[in-house]
Amino acid sequence: MAATETIRIPLGYKAPDFILLDTISDKQLSLNELKGEKATVVMFICNHCPYVKHVNAQLVNLANDYINKGVSFIAISSNDIVNYPQDAPDLMKQTAIEEKYPFPYLYDETQKIAKAYHAACTPDFSIFDKDLLCVYRGQLDDSRPKIDSISDGKDIRMALDNILNGIPVSEIQIPSLGCNIKWKKDIS
Repeated sequence: MAATETIRIPLGYKAPDFILLDTISDKQLSLNELKGEKATVVMFICNHCPYVKHVNAQLVNLANDYINKGVSFIAISSNDIVNYPQDAPDLMKQTAIEEKYPFPYLYDETQKIAKAYHAACTPDFSIFDKDLLCVYRGQLDDSRPKIDSISDGKDIRMALDNILNGIPVSEIQIPSLGCNIKWKKDIS
C-alpha cells in the first residue's frame, strides 16, 4: 500500500455538498444535516488501512471530546470495494460498531465525493468553519503505525481549539500520511 500525503490546495474553499449512505443507520445523509454549529471535520478513512487502524481510538476520543462543543465529525470511505472487499458497507458498519464511532461512517460508492474533497489518502482530514469554509487540511498528529507512537490528535485538537476560541487556524499545516485511496479503474 503506497504511502500518500494529503493534497495541498489553497484553504478557504467551500465544503462540497453530498448525500451519502450512512452505513451505521442505513440512511442517506447530507452535509447540511451533518454539519456542525461551529466546525465540521471531514475524514476520509477505511477499514483496512494500517494508518487508520493506528488512529481509530484517537478519532473516537477526539469526536467524543468535541461533539458537545458544536463540532461535527463525518467519516467517509471511498475505496473500491470490488478490489478491496474488506471496505464494503456491511463491514464498515461492523467496524463502526466495534470501534464505537460516535459519528456517521458514510459510503462514497461513486468516489465523486472523495474527488470533490481532493482526498488522496486514508486518513485524510479537512476542517471547515461554521460557514463550511476550509480552514485546515492536514494530519491528525505526527504518530505513525511503524514508529510505535501513540496518537494524541494534537494537530487537529489545536485547530479545533483555535476555531472554538475565535483564533485563526495556523496556515502552517503538515499533510496527513496514509494509504492511497483505492480508486476504481474507470474513475478519472
